[in-house]
Amino acid sequence: MATLWYWIVAVMLAAYVVLDGFDLGVGILLPFVARTEEERQHCIRAIGPVWDGNEVWLLAGGGTLFFAFPQVYASSFSGFYLPLIIVLWLLVLRGVSVELRMHFDDSLWRSFFDGVMTFASSLLAVFFGAALANVLRGVPLGPDHSFFLPLWTNWRTGSNPGILDWYTVIGGVIALLALALHGALYLVLKCEGDLQRRARVAAGRLWPVVALATFLAVPATAWARPDSLQNYYRRPAAFLAPVVVLVSLGTMLAAIRKGAELRAFLSSCVYLIAMLCGAAVGLYPVLLPSTNPLGESLTIANSIVGPHSRSVGLAWWLFGISLAIVYFSVVYWMFRGKVSRHVGTYGH
Repeated sequence: MATLWYWIVAVMLAAYVVLDGFDLGVGILLPFVARTEEERQHCIRAIGPVWDGNEVWLLAGGGTLFFAFPQVYASSFSGFYLPLIIVLWLLVLRGVSVELRMHFDDSLWRSFFDGVMTFASSLLAVFFGAALANVLRGVPLGPDHSFFLPLWTNWRTGSNPGILDWYTVIGGVIALLALALHGALYLVLKCEGDLQRRARVAAGRLWPVVALATFLAVPATAWARPDSLQNYYRRPAAFLAPVVVLVSLGTMLAAIRKGAELRAFLSSCVYLIAMLCGAAVGLYPVLLPSTNPLGESLTIANSIVGPHSRSVGLAWWLFGISLAIVYFSVVYWMFRGKVSRHVGTYGH
């Protein structure tokens, strides 16, 4: 049951990355692919019906982590207090930029909120990537499972790291590039005309950079935390995750070149899921590794709630996730197909 909850949390976070990831990607690329006000509105309409619903998966993932592994939630949210507050404000800014840009028909007003959207989306991608890299690298947990991380120290990994070091910066850059590619493929799928053409060009240019960054991520992770590859050696089936990453990258490139819009976007979804699964496999059964020799890593064994709570929680989680799947299935079905360039603020 503890292992099941570990993977439930992983699935919830992966759902957020895949779904809200293309919203962030559209925001990152907005000033580069949209040249006119009509095209910028087109981009906003592409994510307008779904962006706020996609964001709920972040709350659901955090809530699931809080329920199943409260010690991990408490330690992480206290130790990462500063970056979490920054992420909160960036989420607010992203939402404000989407909702307020159309309130006044003024070019300066709209340009300001377009800039806010790109700024918030870009930094969110970087912070999420750096956060995952912090977890993979480990944090200086004390004997009481508490820790504090300054924004940076000496930019090195080790027993006294900062939130930002060479490895977490790499994680942030990879997330920024991967989500920008994800957003470009979503725009290719949902848009038409010159906007679609520019998004396709952006995807073609981003792909080799993302592929190179992906190949660099493996030795970087092994260097930052050498024991991260132990699970792969113990369970050879775990190598399926990196194989899926490679296959999805190849499928994505072939689909981009052939103009297979849906296949390219789905390949990007599989790529993101496989990357996160690879990270989860490398961590298991650890949830928050400790770089402090005096501290103990938080694992599923020493962090899971009691047996009764697990069983009751699973029943309610299954009920809640069923409702969420029905809701998202209806929403995405209703807003399927290309986005019109001439209808309402959010409509198709």
